[in-house]
Amino acid sequence: MTRAARDWHVVVLEDPRFEPPAPDLPRLERRVVEGGVELASPILPYWDGVPGSVERMQRALLDALLAEEGQPDLVWYYTPLAQSFAGHLTPRLVVYDCMDELSAFKDASPGLLLEERRLLRRADLVFTGGASLYEAKRGLHQHVHCFPSSVETAHFGQARDRALAEPPELAAIPHPRIGWFGVVDERMDLDFLAACAERRPDWSFVMIGPVVKIDSAALPQRPNIHWLGGRRYAELPMHLANWDAGFMPFALNEATRFISPTKTPEYLAAGLPVVSTAIADVVRPWGEEKLVGIAANADEAVAALARALEVPTAEWLERVDRRLSLMSWDRTWAGMRSLIRHAQVRVVQAKRGRG
Repeated sequence: MTRAARDWHVVVLEDPRFEPPAPDLPRLERRVVEGGVELASPILPYWDGVPGSVERMQRALLDALLAEEGQPDLVWYYTPLAQSFAGHLTPRLVVYDCMDELSAFKDASPGLLLEERRLLRRADLVFTGGASLYEAKRGLHQHVHCFPSSVETAHFGQARDRALAEPPELAAIPHPRIGWFGVVDERMDLDFLAACAERRPDWSFVMIGPVVKIDSAALPQRPNIHWLGGRRYAELPMHLANWDAGFMPFALNEATRFISPTKTPEYLAAGLPVVSTAIADVVRPWGEEKLVGIAANADEAVAALARALEVPTAEWLERVDRRLSLMSWDRTWAGMRSLIRHAQVRVVQAKRGRG
């Protein structure tokens, strides 16, 4: 969105935050962040149990915002459920940015598929965050385009400076360090992780990220598995600079069938060798190009990690960098912007034709 803000006034409506009832609630907190993007955060009273009350408050806050800012030229949806409070808007263009198959996630709303079908009927453009999602959605809309995970190479590339200060929480954790960052939820194969840690008690598995939608009591507890909790985006390069390999122990289930992990290019931008389970959008292209090791079970993962812990060759890093040069956020946004411009012309011409 920071790239989009170079061309447009971008307002991102965040998920609501809930507080005890107070005279000033509901309210909308607004702030401009680096890059010129405005974040609008609905602050709502705790849910009163009345169906639809949260959505009505969100809609009222959104309408008040637009009364001040003017009606939007473009509405960009990250989730079809946002139509419950924004579906009445009539922008010139509607974009659906489909980053995950949300209906497959744990505790997904039963109406999500219906809402997605509704959004697909309204959308002028559909972007998907990976090749598997593209294949799943391409038959549902005439204008579906694939934009796989991009990467901030300058940000994560800082980790290639192995002289970066070591975060204090890593000081007592011995090398080699096998690292993960990201949400810990039903998409992680905890048994797979535990089996790898059991096979190599001399390796340290460093796990960074919040635990979401699963019971933290289910996390494997071993002396060489270290659950560090969430960290800020700005802190990640310091952690990656002090790891020896990146690890993606994803479960193979409905929730991961269509994922295209952003961690893949981010680990690689940091100069880390990577091992993953056989996620389709990791196998192709990363595994097929021998940029990422693919493992079907714990024995294969341990063997692949052992190979990964060898010093990366200059030739491997050159191939990594050639691949990453094709997927910068600047390049991705240039492609999206071009499609948006063409869609704007197409929509105007279609309206003239109907007139």
